[in-house]
Amino acid sequence: MVALLRRQLRQAGWTARRLAGEFQVSEATAKRWLSGKGLTLERIERLAALCGMGIADLARDAEHAQPGLARELTLAQERELASDVFLSFLFMTIVGGISPQEIAEDLGVPAQLMETALAKLERLALIDRFGNGRVRPLVDRAIIFRKSPMRALFEAYMKPHFLAIDFAAADAVYASEVMKLSDAGAAMLVELIEQHRRDVQALAERDRDSALLTRKWYGMLCAMRPLDLQMLNKAVSKESDWGG
Repeated sequence: MVALLRRQLRQAGWTARRLAGEFQVSEATAKRWLSGKGLTLERIERLAALCGMGIADLARDAEHAQPGLARELTLAQERELASDVFLSFLFMTIVGGISPQEIAEDLGVPAQLMETALAKLERLALIDRFGNGRVRPLVDRAIIFRKSPMRALFEAYMKPHFLAIDFAAADAVYASEVMKLSDAGAAMLVELIEQHRRDVQALAERDRDSALLTRKWYGMLCAMRPLDLQMLNKAVSKESDWGG
């Protein structure tokens, strides 16, 4: 129930700092509450009220919470998401703990469009909807897209953003490395990339609770692939010809 309350507070925009101001306590105390420490029934009730909920609502929602979330989408689900750029973006942000209300405010989404999109996500069994506009993802945040529809969507809409980066610019942020790996080493690198993604997700959650500055949207891409050595082979050949 505490985990559900914490998620609903975050979706409603209640950070530890904001809660501290609301209840006139230290930020450290508010963080302890969010971790489930020092909570009385009265405090839980007051915190739930900030999300438009009562203890009965929390208990009911927690009772119906699924013990295991999906870690992979079906092909039909991916096809539906990939057919609508906004729908896929909304789904990924909800999985990331951002409320539909915040998305609507940031992007200026009309109420009818948001309602249509949320209803479709619910029909696809990707979210549950409750009162007061609250939603709960039915998919684990560590989801990995292995099928072609969502990968094709990334290819069409996200990849151009990364290819447009001027990597020679002084303010370009990126890291690269060249290495030789066995198949086992490559598999471990895949796991390191996935662990980095989880670390970034945790960073985003901490930043949501503590950031003083206005938050902006960022995209991050971690990738690995076998290196094409043709360019280097040609360069070596040219050097050899010149030296001869």
